[in-house]
Parts: sequence; structure tokens; C-alpha cells
Amino acid sequence: MNALSCFKAYDIRGKLGEELNEQIAYSIGRAYARVIKPGTVAVGGDIRHSSESLKLALTLGLLTEGVEVLDLGMTGTEEIYFAAQHLAIDGAIEVTASHNPIDYNGMKLVRAQSRPISGDSGLVAIRDETARLQAELFEPAAFARLKLQSETVFTNQKWQFGKATYQKSSILKPYIEHLLSYITPTNIQPLKLVVNSGNGAAGHVVDAIEQAFIEHGIPIHFIKVHHQPDGSFPNGIPNPLLIENRQATSDAVRHHQADFGIAWDGDFDRCFLFDEQGHFIEGYYIVGLLAAAFLKKEPGAKIIHDPRLYWNTEAICQQYNGRAICSKTGHAFIKERMREEDAVYGGEMSAHHYFREFSYCDSGMIPWLLVAELLSLSGKKLSQLVQQMIADYPSSGELNFNIADPLQVIANLAEHYAPLAVEVDDIDGLSMKFADWRFNLRVSNTENVVRLNVETQGDIKLMQQKTAELTLFLTEPE
Repeated sequence: MNALSCFKAYDIRGKLGEELNEQIAYSIGRAYARVIKPGTVAVGGDIRHSSESLKLALTLGLLTEGVEVLDLGMTGTEEIYFAAQHLAIDGAIEVTASHNPIDYNGMKLVRAQSRPISGDSGLVAIRDETARLQAELFEPAAFARLKLQSETVFTNQKWQFGKATYQKSSILKPYIEHLLSYITPTNIQPLKLVVNSGNGAAGHVVDAIEQAFIEHGIPIHFIKVHHQPDGSFPNGIPNPLLIENRQATSDAVRHHQADFGIAWDGDFDRCFLFDEQGHFIEGYYIVGLLAAAFLKKEPGAKIIHDPRLYWNTEAICQQYNGRAICSKTGHAFIKERMREEDAVYGGEMSAHHYFREFSYCDSGMIPWLLVAELLSLSGKKLSQLVQQMIADYPSSGELNFNIADPLQVIANLAEHYAPLAVEVDDIDGLSMKFADWRFNLRVSNTENVVRLNVETQGDIKLMQQKTAELTLFLTEPE
């Protein structure tokens, strides 16, 4: 094993067999129990073929340490977040690799009240305890016997494991009720929406929302694309950030003349929106749209954003008397800052959206519900709601580069551009601001790539020019 390289800055994610397996999952369960010291923990898993067996091993680790376990079955990550808060339990863990390749898996961990566990707040301690358990206490033969004995009883609704109890449970109904609390049903005008689950975990929630719409008389009609969960991902890994994964949603919006389209990643904690013409909308501008909506209701509130792209968010906050606060990129870091500032909303350009009333956590369902209400109240098309922001602050979208020595390349780039920069910061990677353009360059916390974002003040040609210039710098041989 690769020295527990599956432990990242704010979650666990690794290649199956090389970085993560059932034995490590079992030790993670035990380590989580020893470090966090919970009484009851909820567990869930996405649709990946390996998720159920990893969840079983994780559960055995928790039970071995005397932790009560509530198994929520196949879930998205935000259902786990909701469970921790709604059930008032001591923590929750989702087995997921989100949008990573098919031969990966991982885990997202929270404490009580859905407080995140990152490298700064317990994940390093869990990693170190996992390593100790693997090195000093783990007995493969004993684990194999334990797993074999447990496989049949895991099919039961409830069973006793020593002093601990395992129980299957569901929070779907109260979770759906909470989602609908973000909109006023009578505000919603008739809408036709394309929804693309990407064969990931979102389908069952979409179905439950659809049923709730019927019960509440909400006139939204769904056109479902790649709806059935399928861990073989026959239509590609559910990651709408990849351009090749957007076509199905875009085509369906145009074909059905829908009001807008929604596509989710594998564990649906991110949603991506397409306007009525089928055009993909960068998550950056949805952050501005939602920030404005919250600030209209709560002037002076705080809005958290990441350092990759933020000029538009700052302008929105200034316009509506809000306060824009920059946080390090990553769901655990944003959540921690959300709590610290008691921010009403936070958004990352990567399509993570965070809400104070959702335990400061990210949701892939709340954003599109809010956008549906905005369309209904404004009487405008989605393209009209974002067109001015796009014109005022053109952006490159996130570009990824595979670089052998990223830190050296970033240092060289910083030296090259420093004489012209009016501001340089290292909140997360390298951010450099100039008179009328800026960029952020950072090493990913979850993948072996360097990510570039560029934006300008109202000058799309300058944005394209500087993006090409930086791309050349990052790709030409040294």
C-alpha cells in the first residue's frame, strides 16, 4: 500500500487496490472511532461497485470499537450531512469518490452537527491512527473471518455486534422536506427541466422531489437523462466539468425546449446548470446569482468565496451591501470558514454551494431549486439572469495541466509576472492581480494536476489572450 496516500487535504480518495481497500476501510472505521469518540455514526455510499463492500468494512471497524451504526444505504454526500444534523448524532461518513475515475473510491467524514473533518481538524490524526492500526494491530486472517461472518447479517434490518448495534435507516422524507423549505411553492411558475443524474446517486432524490412536487402542487416537470444508477457508468464518469460529458444535457434541453438543465456529479454534492439554449454556465456565475438572491433577503450578510475567481462575487456583494470573504479552496475549508463567519451562503466556482441553513454544508439540490424560484419571480430566462455578469467578468473556466514539477513551474511563473503584478497572495496556490486581469494557479488537493483560472474586467479578448499566454508557459518544455 502507498503509505496511506488516500488521505488528502479534506477527504479520503485513492485508487482501489493501490491506495484503498477493505482492510484500510476497516482500519479507518476503527481510527475514526478512536479519534472522534462518537456514540452513533451514520454511513452511506454512492453507486460505485466498490462502495458497498468498503462501507461494510468501514462499518465493521466502527462496530468493533463499540460505535452504534445507522446504515442509510445508497446515498449522496449531502444526505449524510443532513443525517448528522437531523438525527443529532455524533458523526457521519459517506463512501464516495465523487467524480474521480471508475477505479477510485474514498470517504467524506464529518463530526456532530456535520462539522467537517479536514487535515486541520482531525483527518491527520485519523490517518496516523489508521497507519498504526494497519502496522501494529491489523490481522488479515481475523478480518477475513469477521467479514465472512458479517456478510449475511448485514442483510438484516437490525443486529447486535457485541455491545454495539447496526441498523438500516432512512432520512429521505425529512431531507426532501428540508430541501423544499428553501422555496415558496406558490412562487413557482410552470417549468420544464432536464435533469441528468449521470447514472450516479442523484436519481432517487430526483424521484422523491418529483413526488413532493406533485403533492405540493409545484408545476415543475422533469425530463430525465441517464437517470438510473449504474456503477459501471455507461455514459462516462458523472463529471460535468468535462466538456465531453455536457452534450447529453445540452442536447436534451434544446430538443425538449426546456427552461434549463441540471447535471450532477457522482455523489451530487455539486450541480451544474445549462441555460434554455443548452449552454453550460460556469459555476462562478451561479455563485454571483445566488449571492445576490441571499443578500436581497439579508442585506449586510457575509458571503464566502474561493480564491480562484472572485471579482464578480465581490461586485455583487458591494452592490447589495454584503461582505465578501475569501477562503481556501475545498469543501472542508469553506465549511469551517462558513461557521466561523456565520455566513449565509458560500460558493466555489467548481459548483460547490454552501448554505447556513444546511448546517453550513454544500448541496447539489438546493441551488437549482433556488434558481427555479428566481426564474419564476423574475419572469426572465436563465441566460438573461447571468449575461451581464459574464460580460462584466469574462473567465477562462478551470484548465487542468499535468506538470512533472508543479511547484517549480509555479515559482518560475510567479517570478516572471511579479514585476507587473499589483497584488500577489498565496491563500491557496498562487494568485496574481494586475490592472485589469488576474489569475489563480494551484495544485489540486484531489488529483495530480495543476489548475488555472483567469478572469478580466469586461475584456473577453484580454481574457483569451492571457489564458493562451499562461497555457503556453505551463505547457512548453523547460
